[in-house]
Amino acid sequence: MASKVDTSLPLEYQTEQSRLNIFGFWIFLGAEIVLFATLFGVYAVLAERYAGGPTHQDIIVMKDVLIQTVLLLTSSFTCGIAIFEMRRNNVKGLLTWLIITLALGAGFLYMEINEFIHYVHEGATMQTSAFLSSFFVLLGTHGAHVALGIGWAIIIIMQLLKRGLTPVTARKIFIIGLYWHFLDVVWIFIFTFVYLKGMVL
Repeated sequence: MASKVDTSLPLEYQTEQSRLNIFGFWIFLGAEIVLFATLFGVYAVLAERYAGGPTHQDIIVMKDVLIQTVLLLTSSFTCGIAIFEMRRNNVKGLLTWLIITLALGAGFLYMEINEFIHYVHEGATMQTSAFLSSFFVLLGTHGAHVALGIGWAIIIIMQLLKRGLTPVTARKIFIIGLYWHFLDVVWIFIFTFVYLKGMVL
């Protein structure tokens, strides 16, 4: 039996199934918060255990980190514009801003991979110290989430091109938007408590 459509609500909330799916995704994000909180907690305990290896100041290039931050935070803004265009029923605008969002996310991911390569060349690997183990796990987990988000969004774009803008595709776009904003919030914490704090210790 098809869900009853309530056209007084935004497209992504118009069916009961969509509302339940979005609620369920909020619960999933709660579990993700627990995951990242655990990783931040481990990092906080191990952040100064260098074992004679490189420290924050030895390996981090803040210029590159700032560029990564600008790319990811800008992608959050463009993602918001994509949702706005979706609610205006502007499929072309939605696709344009989604693709821009993914391009910015891909740029962030490219720079993060290069950052990791730089660290390894500087002798900073997961085996070097407890600090670097927790550092790589925290950043790597976030980076893996970004990569997953890009792949997920590409699949949704393909569905949008095939089926058009419906309550189902709108729900999927809205959910990937929530996911993307969540990753940006996590990065703000990483930038603040890993990079900035690490550079002033």
